[in-house]
Amino acid sequence: MRTRFAAALLMSAFLLSAVSAASAQDRWRVDFENGAAIAGSNDVRIPGDTGTLFSLTDDLASDTAYFWRLRADVRLAPKHVLSALVAPLTIHASGTFDEPVSFAGATFAPGIPTTGLYVFNSYRVTYRYEPVRRENWMFGVGVTVKVRDAETRLEAGGTSAAKTNVGPVPLVNFKFERRLGARATFLLEGDALAAPQGRAEDIFAGILVHAGKQWSIKAGYRFLEGGADNDEVYTFALVHYVAAGVVVRF
Repeated sequence: MRTRFAAALLMSAFLLSAVSAASAQDRWRVDFENGAAIAGSNDVRIPGDTGTLFSLTDDLASDTAYFWRLRADVRLAPKHVLSALVAPLTIHASGTFDEPVSFAGATFAPGIPTTGLYVFNSYRVTYRYEPVRRENWMFGVGVTVKVRDAETRLEAGGTSAAKTNVGPVPLVNFKFERRLGARATFLLEGDALAAPQGRAEDIFAGILVHAGKQWSIKAGYRFLEGGADNDEVYTFALVHYVAAGVVVRF
């Protein structure tokens, strides 16, 4: 909890430090998104070289979870944007294993009711340069520093084990907008990067409907995918989001 609060506080302070630069242009944007998060796959082996490979979606059943995320953008100059994102995610799972599972130093017996927990909270600061800004379309690319606060937990009877991971991850940010008419815009945006140590993608595609001069309604599909494969952990997850929200500009 202290780590999550500190990360959110750091990003808030980082954004507030840019207020003086942006105030003359009055170009703030607040994006609130929420909806349903559905686990498509979630494979885990901890430790990565000696644990038992199991799935929170196949061996256990993962619940559909409510999610929310909040992003604040400030335009520093006509083509330069700084933003901060808070995106918590918690998915619960339950069921029984068909064989013994060795996980994080504990062994979970088959046939015993087991609960699982997957937490992947994300806190990000992004700088984006938008070289193309025209009347009907826009494209920008930048860099994101993400702080992940992740946990995978199993509990069964009196046995409990968990693996937590907190750390920074660099990502490439991109954003594309295309006007579809007077009141609608197609939006494609995300953060992504792949490396030998693992990969991460968080991408949204959807429609903005401009309901007023300063606000829009958004709806679309988002997916979050990635993980790591090393001696300490093997974990790869895919989460589908049915997303809707509101974007306010001022």
